[in-house]
Amino acid sequence: MKSKTIETYLYSAVGVLAMLALLAGLNVILAAIKIRWDVTADKAHTLSAGTRAILDRLDTPVKARFYFSQVENATPQSVALANYARQVEDVLNALSQASKGKLIVEKYNPQPDSDAEDSAKLDGIEGQPMPPYGEAFYLGIAFSQLDSKVALPFLTPARERLLEYDMARAISRVTQVEKPVVGVMSALPVFGMPSNPMMMQMGQQGQEPWLFINELQRDFDVREVQMTAETIDPDIKVLVVIYPRDITEVAQYAIDQFVLRGGKLLAFLDPMSIADNRDAMMNPLQRASAGGSNLEKLLRAWGVEYDAGKVLADMTYKTMIGGRDGRPQESPTVLSLTRDAINAEDIVTSQLDNLLLAYPGAFSGTPAPGLTRTVLLKSSPNSQLTEKMLAQFGGVDRDFKPDQKEYALAIRLTGKFKTAFPDGKPGAAADTAENTAQSAGDSLKESSDENSVILVADSDIMFDPVVARVQNLLGFRIVDPLNGNLNFGQSLVELMAGDSNLIAVRSRATLNRPFTVVRQMEEKAQDSYRNQIRQLEQSAQETQQRLSELQSAKSSDQRFVLSPEQQDQLTKLRQTEAQVNRELKDVRRRLRQDVDSLQNWIKALNIAAMPLAVTLTGILAAFYKRKKTAAK
Repeated sequence: MKSKTIETYLYSAVGVLAMLALLAGLNVILAAIKIRWDVTADKAHTLSAGTRAILDRLDTPVKARFYFSQVENATPQSVALANYARQVEDVLNALSQASKGKLIVEKYNPQPDSDAEDSAKLDGIEGQPMPPYGEAFYLGIAFSQLDSKVALPFLTPARERLLEYDMARAISRVTQVEKPVVGVMSALPVFGMPSNPMMMQMGQQGQEPWLFINELQRDFDVREVQMTAETIDPDIKVLVVIYPRDITEVAQYAIDQFVLRGGKLLAFLDPMSIADNRDAMMNPLQRASAGGSNLEKLLRAWGVEYDAGKVLADMTYKTMIGGRDGRPQESPTVLSLTRDAINAEDIVTSQLDNLLLAYPGAFSGTPAPGLTRTVLLKSSPNSQLTEKMLAQFGGVDRDFKPDQKEYALAIRLTGKFKTAFPDGKPGAAADTAENTAQSAGDSLKESSDENSVILVADSDIMFDPVVARVQNLLGFRIVDPLNGNLNFGQSLVELMAGDSNLIAVRSRATLNRPFTVVRQMEEKAQDSYRNQIRQLEQSAQETQQRLSELQSAKSSDQRFVLSPEQQDQLTKLRQTEAQVNRELKDVRRRLRQDVDSLQNWIKALNIAAMPLAVTLTGILAAFYKRKKTAAK
């Protein structure tokens, strides 16, 4: 009996050891295979089709030297960066595997005064001081192919969503022979403004270039084009026009000829720009009274209608912004666009799901013969065009009446364009009929091949405060995108410049799932109160008007004294005014309560739904088991 027990223990020990050996062998085999299983809904941890296309295009191996400091004294910062470094390494391994050996990954631990540290510095990888001892901490990648090199100096977790894009862009850049030339024309200081001695004495610094310009400069040769330009440099492949306020016909002619000879145009127009703050302190009405920005001559020739004096308001896509006295309020003229407003079938917008437009305009009309229009962004039917003064100072929702039509916020025109200047360059050689005919003869009349022009009805879509939150971390500007605006602008330029593979990669960085059902329910609740609020406000205005008329109807001898009849009527009107104001406050209070109650119920369901489901499942399982046991 005793020998049998020993034999049982022996077999058990051998079985456990065999199982451990089997698991260890499987672990070694699976570690070599490097299989990744992505269970996220949007496949956020799976390489995008754009990244794979860039890797498939490699015909010469690319080296990726990955520098990561493995410190001995752990701190909260070093632990967080170490965890992020493992994620970076996973993405690098996935890229290498997808490249079929064309991407060679080399790993280095740049300890102080080591050869690896010297190599990191030569590759442009910058060490950051790590508290408490201030030792340099390295976390970066240098990509190289032959004599070309592109470095990601320091990888921060703040750009985690852009990690795949940053690597894919670096690989794409290191394989490019020449950067495409992109011209930028704007009435705004998009290239920044240097500080002058007077500003420095007042403690003011110069203005940095817009983030949009900085991002473009990483991939393109970006050149500034003056608003007074009479010609566009032939080297420019894509011309980006941002808020062309007060543009002359001569400059529009230069753009016209640029498009006709095959140049790509991307224009951000705007009826009211929050970035245009010239004389805003001296004249608060400056934004509303300004003429906006337009390419009137060109748009008319292309069959596009655009009213630079009207702002689009949309109750479906309204945004919560800071109101008076710092209290947040919903603005129907600041639009938070969701998937429903974005063209999901177009390559440049297919992966976007959230954009922010501030006081945009709208496009309409029928394209000129030979041109085809594609709508990239649109409003909901619950929208209308409104005066700019109402948009700036509020009151749009008071008399809001939806037009029940979808307005185009961004469009692409494709086809053969015809000139907007059949008589040639405006103002040139106009002294004689012969010279005028010669000028017209030198001008292009129609594009020889099909071309494309993209028009966006808002320029603030690229303005820094609208697109991202900028922070300073260890001496670096960290850009945290607030929406897909930067992606949208860069994708448009990349598509027109010829390389569209990065579009799908970047668009994944700002995927968002807004609670569209909740917003619809809130809008429905607000609709039930909107008419009542409008009637009460109108009644309050009528009462106030009658009070004013009563005061002005006094005779000269009643300047300071009212008759008993007037006094009685005045008292009644003031009572009516007070009652209407109380009812108005009560209606608004009930509206806020209904919206808050709806949000609280949804939060409660989200929090309690899963525990309740698990509890209910357990109770049912126990009841079933007990019933089955009792039946035996």
